[in-house]
Amino acid sequence: MTQSNSRKPKIRLKLFAFMAGFTGVVLLLLWLLQVVFLGTIHRSVRVSETKDIAKKLASYTEAPITLESKAEKLARSKSVCIVAYRFDRIRAKEMFSCDITENCVIHSMENGELISMHRKAMENGGSLLCYYSYNSERSEYELTNEVSDGQSIVYSFIVKDARGDDMLFIINSEVAPVASTVRTLNYLLVIISITMIILSVILTLILSSSITKPITRINSSAKELAKGNYSVNFEGGSYREAEELSETLTYASSELSRVEKLRSELIANTTHDLRTPLTMITGYAELMRDLEGENTPENAAIIADEAKRMTSLVNDMLEISKLENGVAKANFEQFNITESVAAEIEKYQEFCRKDGYTLRFEANESVVVKTDRTKITRALLNLVNNALTYTGNDRTVIVRQERYFNGERDVLRYSVIDSGEGIPEDKLPLIWDRYYKVDSPHKRSAQGSGLGLSIVNKLMTLIGGRCGVLSSNGNGSIFWIEIDI
Repeated sequence: MTQSNSRKPKIRLKLFAFMAGFTGVVLLLLWLLQVVFLGTIHRSVRVSETKDIAKKLASYTEAPITLESKAEKLARSKSVCIVAYRFDRIRAKEMFSCDITENCVIHSMENGELISMHRKAMENGGSLLCYYSYNSERSEYELTNEVSDGQSIVYSFIVKDARGDDMLFIINSEVAPVASTVRTLNYLLVIISITMIILSVILTLILSSSITKPITRINSSAKELAKGNYSVNFEGGSYREAEELSETLTYASSELSRVEKLRSELIANTTHDLRTPLTMITGYAELMRDLEGENTPENAAIIADEAKRMTSLVNDMLEISKLENGVAKANFEQFNITESVAAEIEKYQEFCRKDGYTLRFEANESVVVKTDRTKITRALLNLVNNALTYTGNDRTVIVRQERYFNGERDVLRYSVIDSGEGIPEDKLPLIWDRYYKVDSPHKRSAQGSGLGLSIVNKLMTLIGGRCGVLSSNGNGSIFWIEIDI
C-alpha cells in the first residue's frame, strides 16, 4: 500500500460522514421550521385563511337574503368574528355581527372606530390588514406593527352591492399563541434528534458493513493474486457491482493462470527448440574440427540448416512481439493474389519434395485484391507449414482457393487441408494462443516455435481479414484465412 493510499479515508468513515451530514441537515431544517419560523409560518397561514374568508363573503353578496346565515356558518367553521356595515349616502348601518371567539378585538371596539375603518380601507385601495396586541396594563387591544405572540388579525374590505352602496366587512382572526407549542416542539425535537442520530449511526454501521465486507474480501484475494496465487477465489457481495467485480477478477485470475502456464511452456519450448539446433551446430562443428575427412558439404549443410532453424524461431518471436505491441503496420496494394500464392507454393514444393511431402494448390480463377501482400502470404505459409507438421501418412497438403458471396460481401478464402489426426473439440479455442501445441505422435521432428498460428491470427486481424479452423479427431484439419474482395 502506497503512502498516498493510506492517507485516503475508508469507505466506512466516508459513509459515516455523509450520513452524519445528512442527519444534521434534516435536524437543522426541522428546528428552523418548527421552532424559529413557526410563528411566522403560522401567522402567514392565518392571514391567507382570513383573505380566503373575505373572498367567500364577497361572493355571498350576490344573494343578500342569505348573506347573514352564510356568514354565520363561515365564521363558526373558521373560528373568526365578522361585522358587516352598509354605507348609503346618509349613514352607516350595521347589517349583522358574528361574535364567535372570546376576547374578540372588533367586538371590543366602539361603533365609531369600526366605521372609521371604511375610510381607512378606501384610502388603502379597498382593503386593510391590521395587527392588534393585547395590553395587559391597560386591559385593551392596541394597534401594533411589531410581531408578537398571540396577536389578532383584523382585515377590512369593501364590496359594492347591487344598488352601488358600499358594504364593509371586518374580520377578526386570532393568531393562537405559539410559545407553549414551541416549548412542546422543543421537547419533541430533542427526542427526535437523539433518535435520528442513533438510527443514523446504526444504519451507517449496517450499510458500511454490507458495502465494505465484499470489497475487503476482494481486496485480500487480489493481494493473493498479486503474489502469484492464481487459484485464489473471489467472492462477491449482496449487490451487483461487487458481484461483477468479483466475476471480472475471477476471469482475470484464470487468464493470468493461463498466461503463466503459457509462459512456462514458452520457456520449456524455447529452451528445447534452441538447445536442439545449438547442440547440432556444436556437435557437427567439433566433429569437423577434430576428425579428418568430416569437413564435408553435408555436415556444413546440417550446421546451416540448424542455424536457419534458430533464426526462424527468433524471427517468429520478434514478429509476434511487433504485432502485439502495435508496431507492425499494414501496407495495402492491389495485385493478383492467385498468381502470387501460386508462385510461393511452387517455391515451397521444392523444399517439401526432399522430405517426401506433396503440396498441391487448387484455384479455378484468377483474383485481384487490395491487401498487404507480405502479411497475407506469411499467414498462408504459416498454415502450410503447420499442415506439413501434422499431416498424415500420405504426406499430402492441399491449398485451395475459393471465392463466394456470403450475402453481404464478396469473399476470398484460402483453405489449407491436411490428413492428420485432427484436433479435439476442446482444444480448438486454444490453438491460436502463443506457444500452444497439440500433442501428436505423428508429426515431424522439426517442429515450429508454437507461434505460427498466433501470428496468423494477428496478421489477419491487422489486415482486416479472418481465420478459423474446421477439425475433429481422426478427420484431419482445414485451416482457413479469408479477406473481403
